[in-house]
Formats: sequence, C-alpha cells, structure tokens
Amino acid sequence: MSGLPRRAWLRGVVGGAVALAQAPAGAALPRSPHRVASQRLRLGLALGSGSASGFAHIGVLKSLVQAGIKPDFVAGSSAGALVGALYAAGYSPFRIEDVALHVRDVEVADFASAGKRGMLLGDSLHRLVGDAVRGATIETLPIGYAAVTTDLRSGERVVLSAGSVADAVRASCSIPGVFVPREIGGRELVDGGLVSPLPVSTARALGGEFVIAVDVGTKPYRTSMPGLYEVLLQSFEIMGHALSQQEAAQADLVIRPDTSAWASSDFSVRREMIQAGYEAAQRALPELKRRLDAGSARSRPT
Repeated sequence: MSGLPRRAWLRGVVGGAVALAQAPAGAALPRSPHRVASQRLRLGLALGSGSASGFAHIGVLKSLVQAGIKPDFVAGSSAGALVGALYAAGYSPFRIEDVALHVRDVEVADFASAGKRGMLLGDSLHRLVGDAVRGATIETLPIGYAAVTTDLRSGERVVLSAGSVADAVRASCSIPGVFVPREIGGRELVDGGLVSPLPVSTARALGGEFVIAVDVGTKPYRTSMPGLYEVLLQSFEIMGHALSQQEAAQADLVIRPDTSAWASSDFSVRREMIQAGYEAAQRALPELKRRLDAGSARSRPT
C-alpha cells in the first residue's frame, strides 16, 4: 500500500456522487421544487467523469456564471459529481476552485489496514464533503441535483437524488480497487463512470429542457503505465470513451475542454485543467446563447 502513487487519492476526490434515492436507468426523477422563470428553458448541466481532467468542470462553471448562465439542475458522474454537488450546495465556481487548489492529501487519504477491497477507506473523504456542505441532504440543496453510481453486484446504474450528500459523494468516489465500495440501501455502490460517464439522461430526467454536457474525458492513450493506478485509469478511459460518445448525442450542446496536453492522472496541473475548461466554455458561449435564445422563443406562448 505504501506504493500507491501520491496522486491516486485525488482521483476519488474529483470523482464524486450523491444521495440515497435509487432509480433505474431511464426512470424519471423527482422534479426539483425550485421554481424556474417561465420565460426561459430550464437548463440542465451534465458533468462527466474524467479523473484529474475533472478540474476543467470548475473552469466551465466560471465561464457560464460570468455570462449569466446559471443551471437549474446539475447531474454529475464521478469527477463531475463532486464539483456538481458543491455548486448545487451554493458554492460559487471561484470558491470551488479555491477548495480544489488547496485540499491536502491528509484530508482524504485514509489507507485501509486490510486492503482486500480497496486501498482507501473513504471515511476522510466523507468527512471532508460533509463539512463542506454542513451535513446537507440533496433535498435541501438550492439547486436540483443528482449523481450516478454503479451497483457493484448487478452492474446497474443507480441514480442518487436524495439523502446525505456526503454519503453519496463517498459512494460515487469508490473507484474499484482504490476505494472500498460504499453500501447504501443494501447495495454496494462504486464509480458512476463505469456505466454513465456523461449523465445527460439524468440531467434531462431532473427537469432540464436544454442540457449542456461537459465531456472532460480524453481519448485513451498513454505510453507508460508504471503502477496499478495508471492501469485502472487506462481501463476506465477505454470503457468510458465509447459510452461518453453515445451519451453526448443526447445533449443539446457539448463542451469538450482540451486537456490532451496533460495526463488525466496528473494532479499537479489543476490550474491548467481549470483554465482549459474556462476557455472551452468561452468558445462555446456564442452558440450556446444563440440556441438558448431560440429555444426560449419557441417555448413562449403565442
């Protein structure tokens, strides 16, 4: 266990998910009680998985908020689930950035003594998230939220949209082999990126009439895989790439930050990943505003 790469723990931090309510794939989720202005489309945001590339989500949020575009619903998978949970809890993108840049290893890395089911227990991550959201449940978040995890036994997608935010983030952080799976409601849950790396359908089920998908996944390619973490990450990327392409086709607009210059396992380039997300969203803004305006005009009563 002492050979675990220093960066491995943060894959779990950036790969979060949320809550207790479970729904089968494709099922409608409870609509958020938050009212949305009737003169515009209800905006959903689908934040995808992607290890260290998940920092790019923060940059995308910064750009959208600066442009006055604020999602009504957020769905996240793995990397996107944690970022989305903090945003839904009321954190500004700038505050999320500050947290991401200053979180320390000791705040998350709690090595399992036995190590038979995972190298990290996940209790420290649970505590970190719980403190950040002040013990909130998803039902009380100011922005509608859901996240995706995977049932380890059945392989089914489990959509989490109620209950303890900390519990659910901990569940979706459970990268097989790295984190011990999280048991919720009698089910052992692991990383949502296994089955839904870009949760567009979840964002739509929450109530999003116009869904922006943020795909931070990279095309699988690495010349060196010196350790277990790199092998696991490469396997995730191979599987997730094809799934993300399928899910992206369901979105109204897809933003793809260019993070190809850095390995998705390199957590030393957090600022660069955030900036890549910001720049990608800035490039997408003209088309996004055009489509939102056109959609809102069609939705107005005549």
